[in-house]
Amino acid sequence: MAHPALRDPDSATAQAAHVLPTGHVPITVIVPTLNAAARLAASLDSVAWADEVIVVDAGSFDDTAPIAESKGARVLTVRGTTIGNQRNAGIAAARNEWILALDADETVTPELHASLSRLASGDSSSHSAYRVRSRNWHLGRELRHGPWGRDWKVRVFRRDARFNDARVHEHLESATDVGQLDGTLLHRPYNDLGHQIMKIAQYARWSAEDMHAHGRRARVRDVMGRPAWRFFRDYFVYSGWRDGVAGFVVAIVSAFSVFLKYASLWFIAD
Repeated sequence: MAHPALRDPDSATAQAAHVLPTGHVPITVIVPTLNAAARLAASLDSVAWADEVIVVDAGSFDDTAPIAESKGARVLTVRGTTIGNQRNAGIAAARNEWILALDADETVTPELHASLSRLASGDSSSHSAYRVRSRNWHLGRELRHGPWGRDWKVRVFRRDARFNDARVHEHLESATDVGQLDGTLLHRPYNDLGHQIMKIAQYARWSAEDMHAHGRRARVRDVMGRPAWRFFRDYFVYSGWRDGVAGFVVAIVSAFSVFLKYASLWFIAD
């Protein structure tokens, strides 16, 4: 029998449905978006139990806003900013004490729904923030090993918290008192390999520009050594090889993303 943490998400939903709490949970869900129409409906359906859902849109030209409104979400438009600042705008507008920061390519499992219900009721609020495990699907399978197999994110917190404004890998500031919740986020970050490579090229450029702005400069050993170490870490140290061909491809692409970041930093003119 499969371990409960590794069940197919549709199976998990069906098996847990009979134990879900009823009624709206006093949680505000914040979802930053930009042209997220393809996956937004599934994400919002998974938090239909939330008392408040705020979609903070960066100026989509697809059907993101109409889809959000059709699902009962409140839509704020915040253009020309970072994902962290989008999240912060939603937090500032929230009416509930507890916030769930969700991405448009993530869905919430019934187990996490139940955990959030207990948290909001005051049964388990000894921490100011909580980390949640993310289960990641890419290249036709769940990546159970490598760095994506150990993916925990601080996504539940009180509304006085704020994110930093980094363009890549934004994080909650001053999150020191952090607990852990049962349940998971189901994450499907890319449509396919081409979509992943397109995104990492943009992220590499942003990361290089941010590092340059903070005085960082690339060295030969950064451009040559860091990508090699990333592949070795992801594939061997973190056992990415256990995910088969997908694990190998993911480790290669991860190393390539590091190469692009430091190569971009190398060529940024002072």
